[in-house]
Amino acid sequence: MPAYDFDLVCLGSGPAGQRAAVQAAKLGKRVAVIEKQHVVGGACLETGTIPSKTFREAVLSFAAASTTLQTGVVRPEVRPTAEQLLARVNEVVRRECAVVGDQLSRNDVAVIRGLASFLDPHTILVRAGDVDRRVTGERILVAVGTAPGSCPGMFERDGVAITSDEIMCLRRLPRTMVVVGAGIIGIEYASMFAALGVEVTVVDRRDRPLEFLDREIVDELLHQMRKRRVTFRFGEAVERAEVHAGPDQAPRAILLLESGKRITAELALFLVGDPGATEQLNLAAAGLEPDARGRLAVDEDFRTPVPHIYAAGDVIGFPGLAATSAEQGRLAACHAFGVATRRMAAHFPVGIYAVPEISMVGAPEHVLTDGRIPYETGVARYREIARGQILGDESGFFKMIFHRDDRRLLGVHVMGTGATELIHVGQAVLALGGGLDYFLDTVFNYPTLAECYKVAALNAANKL
Repeated sequence: MPAYDFDLVCLGSGPAGQRAAVQAAKLGKRVAVIEKQHVVGGACLETGTIPSKTFREAVLSFAAASTTLQTGVVRPEVRPTAEQLLARVNEVVRRECAVVGDQLSRNDVAVIRGLASFLDPHTILVRAGDVDRRVTGERILVAVGTAPGSCPGMFERDGVAITSDEIMCLRRLPRTMVVVGAGIIGIEYASMFAALGVEVTVVDRRDRPLEFLDREIVDELLHQMRKRRVTFRFGEAVERAEVHAGPDQAPRAILLLESGKRITAELALFLVGDPGATEQLNLAAAGLEPDARGRLAVDEDFRTPVPHIYAAGDVIGFPGLAATSAEQGRLAACHAFGVATRRMAAHFPVGIYAVPEISMVGAPEHVLTDGRIPYETGVARYREIARGQILGDESGFFKMIFHRDDRRLLGVHVMGTGATELIHVGQAVLALGGGLDYFLDTVFNYPTLAECYKVAALNAANKL
């Protein structure tokens, strides 16, 4: 009889756990996934990436239908209900759950429902209601993701103060809203609601949001959001939050800032903290200790200080993207069973599904400047591109960065329609070591947004 129930036990069925499980199964290993939620796919599928991006598409559809072409302003009389906006979300989530479940089933991965916690480094206690089950694994992958931050000082929230896990359960669309936290998710939701004509205020203790992005792109994004009446309160923090009845007796969120300012809104969305969801795992029994934010430290092979326990995905911190989490899970499984692989690519794309959307690959200007790397930029604007005119996107902005000496591509930064799709051309050229001459010599379909690569390359060539 085998010493353990499974060769690999994955805690969590999000992108990291799912991909690790399938990879190990394809290597002929006995694999189990433990999932505490009622659906497989993790937060990515239930409350995160898939629902929020589906919600965004609904927002864009309604915003396009209610925006006058002459002024670009949302007509207040055309206002969708929360039910209309969320109608598509449940259907997409249901279908994606079926896809993930089918993939695990086809690869003979056992799915065990319940809340997991360590009993010892190889034994997991799975609690489902009043039923406990012990599961042993020769190797274990911790891929539990993160937990939503809390709403400070709110005990009777009355649906006016929510976290990211609850936004897909909105009963009505607010007219005023405050978003606490200007990270990726905060900026995404703030821009989505602003596109619907909601008056949005964003509060964050940092002086600038999205500091890893190219600063010119961030400045342009903030400009576009301010045009939609988004107010930014940077360098501010919430001291206390309360709920009071408004003039119409409907509950209102009252946020008192440390500076003494007071913000009132129909809805408060708290997107700060997001610690690793490790509190209930009893990591001490496995010989592991998370950091102050509940995250686990791993080496370059995604192995924790306990050699047979791996961790991947949001629970290990940056970059915390669904795509990178999936690749981390696959690489962790390969290393766990001695399969030689390449390290994860240094240049992975980042997509931010704000309105307008943003994507980048490679280095931004401020990083190159700090590293004293000589570079030149090439810029294209959607209003100069035929496809941009056709789409009606005159604010789109595209930038490539090249090394001044050998003309290698160093980074691509895009803001506008289709940015997260457009970025992959630059990603391929960057990974293959290409540069300016490739773009100058290549023919792109016309009219397409890919023409931006040609226009930006010519711009850079003129500067050089």
